Formats: sequence, C-alpha cells, structure tokens
Amino acid sequence: MTRATAQGEAVEGIDLTDLARFADGPPLDLYRSLRDHDPVHWHEPTERTPDGEGFWCLTRHADVARAAADPTTFSSCTGPGRDGGGTLIEDLPLGFAAGVLFNMTDAPRHHHVRRLVTPALSPRRLRELEATLAVRADAIVDAAVERGRFDALVDVAAELPLQAIAELLGVPQADRHLLLGWADATLDYDDRELGESTDRSQRAAAEMFEYGTELLAAKRRCPADDLLSTIATAELPDEALPGGTLAELEQQMFFNLLIAAGSETTRNSIAAGLLALIDRPDQWAALHADPGLLPDAVEEVLRWASSTVYNRRTATVDVEVEGRQIRAGDKVVLWWQSANFDDRAFDEPERFDVRRRPNPHLAFGVGPHFCLGANLARLEVRLVLGGLARRGVRLALDGPVVRTRSNKHQGFRSVPVQVVAP
Repeated sequence: MTRATAQGEAVEGIDLTDLARFADGPPLDLYRSLRDHDPVHWHEPTERTPDGEGFWCLTRHADVARAAADPTTFSSCTGPGRDGGGTLIEDLPLGFAAGVLFNMTDAPRHHHVRRLVTPALSPRRLRELEATLAVRADAIVDAAVERGRFDALVDVAAELPLQAIAELLGVPQADRHLLLGWADATLDYDDRELGESTDRSQRAAAEMFEYGTELLAAKRRCPADDLLSTIATAELPDEALPGGTLAELEQQMFFNLLIAAGSETTRNSIAAGLLALIDRPDQWAALHADPGLLPDAVEEVLRWASSTVYNRRTATVDVEVEGRQIRAGDKVVLWWQSANFDDRAFDEPERFDVRRRPNPHLAFGVGPHFCLGANLARLEVRLVLGGLARRGVRLALDGPVVRTRSNKHQGFRSVPVQVVAP
C-alpha cells in the first residue's frame, strides 16, 4: 500500500536500492527533492529492494541526527516482530550479524564493548602513533610524486589507512593488502545486487574468516599491545549481558568490521577530497598558501565525501517524525550523505569550501554509535593532504575515475592522476 505524504505529495519514481543512481557519485538532486518535499519518505519496495519490503528514508540533517542519537527508539539491532535486523537495508540474521557485530548491537552490550576498545583509539594513543604515521605518510607521498603518474586511490589514499589499521590490529604489515582485497570484494557490488553474494564475495568472506580465526587464536595464546589482543582476551562485566569473554564469533565479527572501517572509509574520503581539490584549483591554492586552513579542509573533505552513505535502524515503538507515523518494527534508513548536503544545516552545501565554518557534518555519525575511529581518520586525512600541500604540487586527472557500485559506501576503484607544475 502506498503511503501518502503529510503534504499530500510524493517524490515519484525514486529507487534508492538502484545502484545505478550512485554510479556517478552522490545523487544530490534526488536528495534535495526528498529533503524539500518528502523528508520522511516511505520507500516502496521495487524489484531491486532486498527482502521485498519498504522502508522509511530520513534525509534532513536534524531528523537524521535526532534518530541516531535515540537508540532506544531506533535500534541498530532489531525491532518488534522481526527475526533479523542490523544496519543494512536488508535484514541480517539475529545472533549472527545483528546483535553480534559491534555496530549492530544496542546498550548495554554496545556500551561495554565500546569502553573496552576505546583506549586503543584514544587521543593519547593517537599522539603516540602520529610520529610513526607522519613518517609513513611522507614516504607514501614522496614515492607517488616522484613517479609523476600514479593512482591516487591505490598508491596514496589507501596506503596510510591500511598501514595504520594493520598496526592497530596487530596484523603483520606484509599481510595488509590481503585485508584490502577482502574488504573490496565484500563491500563492492560491481558483480551483484543488494542482498546477493557471488563466488568472489563468498570466497573473500571465507578467506577473511579463516585468517581472522587463526590470528585471534594466536592473540589469545600470546597477547600483545594491540586491539585484537584486547578483543581476544578481555572480560566484560555481567552488566554487558552476557559478561565474560567475547564469543569467538563476536571476536571474528569485530575483526571483519575493523578491516572494513579501517581500510575502506578513510581511503575513499581522501580520494574524494583530492578529486574535489583537483576540480577546484583555487581551493588547492588557498590550502597551499595557508597551512592553517588544513583542519577546516579536513572537515570539509569528510563532509563532502560522506563515505558512509546510510545506516539503517529499526523502530522499536510507534513514533512520529515530521508528521509521519512510523510503526514499531519498521525499517528506518538514515541517509548521512543527504544530511551532509542539507541547506538547513550548511551554507551553500554543494560548494566545496576549505574555509567552511561551522561544519556540523555527520560523516562519523552521532550518539552512541559515533565512529570509534573518527580521530584516526582525521589524522590520516590531515597527513596526506598536508603532505601534498607542503610539497607545492598540483594534481590533474590522468584518465577516467572508476567508482565502486554501492549505495552503502561511496567508494572508488581507481583515480589516475599526474603531477603538474605548481
């Protein structure tokens, strides 16, 4: 049954499960129409929609932020009448992904696991890590600039986050590109539709599971000062429901999550930021002339990239949003990317501006699920952008940009560039 909008009008013909809509970057015109005319939009199922089930779309900055900050009403796990849930549009099984994977849990367990891993990504720990990452960033940038022509995604944007997450997890640096390959195969939909898997994605998931199982077992036998050792050996209090050590499946899921979060989102933000600067030489010149703009430029890159396009929640009770009645058990999708281009929250949001202040972007979410790696991501973007700016180089495209096929992560497969004279 079609649900009419509160204003008696609807945005017709949209399908946010059609991956072709995201093939050339964020569908900003579509988002704008939804925000202006139907900000709490009931998305009817199409032939592409997983589960054959409709869902609500929140697209305004204020609505997305409020829902994300209210996990009691909008669960990351499940809701009444459901056998599944999670943060994807499609339902994932309870007890396997939903309710087990860290970002698909609610309080009290989410709270206690978060407290467990937060010290590994604390400002103090990142200050200790910054000198090492700065040396690595300089080496990465120097090698790319010296070649003159390179893939900004593979050779620059991906390398620093990949090295950093391997360091934090306790994964041997020699294995870091295995992590990248597995993340690419499981997150990209180049050969499949939503809710589907292929031999390639299944093989990558199986290899990642086998690697993680062996690595976690090694950490349990011989713990070290790394994040995986913490996960493998920690004891949660009874209040975590349940207490004690994390189940092996939960440990494995955490490993999978950190691979994706650590190797995928930041590299895509860096790549999107470099593309924005290539297209706007005046912004690159301003950043080169005034290094004091770098912190603001980092925030603008994160807003502009909006690498995590959406997260889904499930309503736990009947709730009204912008005059629309959402029922308990309904799927509710928070479109972060749309929120970050809302002119109710940003002045001229479709303009990339390294001087933008204030910049209340939601690239890292908000509320109890605010991204654990936010400060690490900011550091990585700053080191790469700052390294290029200090060298005074200017980049130009050297071929077509190839994007990933996904409505969940704005990503890239290739960003060929060349160094041009300053």
